[in-house]
Amino acid sequence: MNIRHLFSPLCALVLVSCATPPDSQTKPMGEDVLSKEQIRAAKTGPVDFVAHVKPVLEWKCVMCHNRKALPGHASFESRREALRTQTLGAYIVPGHPETSLMVANTASTHKNTSVMPAVGERLTKDEYFILRKWVKEGANWPSGAAGTLEIVR
Repeated sequence: MNIRHLFSPLCALVLVSCATPPDSQTKPMGEDVLSKEQIRAAKTGPVDFVAHVKPVLEWKCVMCHNRKALPGHASFESRREALRTQTLGAYIVPGHPETSLMVANTASTHKNTSVMPAVGERLTKDEYFILRKWVKEGANWPSGAAGTLEIVR
């Protein structure tokens, strides 16, 4: 068998596997951390930090936004850390999602902008909605163990 007969189909396979997906300008959409029931409860009633917000922050934010990974930057390990005003402004402004950097930085989907999360899957639409609603409702964040986030990955 002539090598040129194999080369053409092989090139075609390589080109197809490298094809740009239709949404190549966006980061991959993540999976919901919360169950459908938790999402429904957060959308229809008040957002509860422990049930709705904490799991999202633990699985999608605190792995980078902690004092060890980003010393001197935004940390979501505790309420005290998360509500601090940084150089660029406040990451969480209770009652004001429109001025909260956390909300603004998770809203964009373009991979070439400074959007969170910087690495990996972005928040789902439901998770974004819940975080935004939580901030609008006053960003209630309990103290103690209930309000302390663990780095889970």
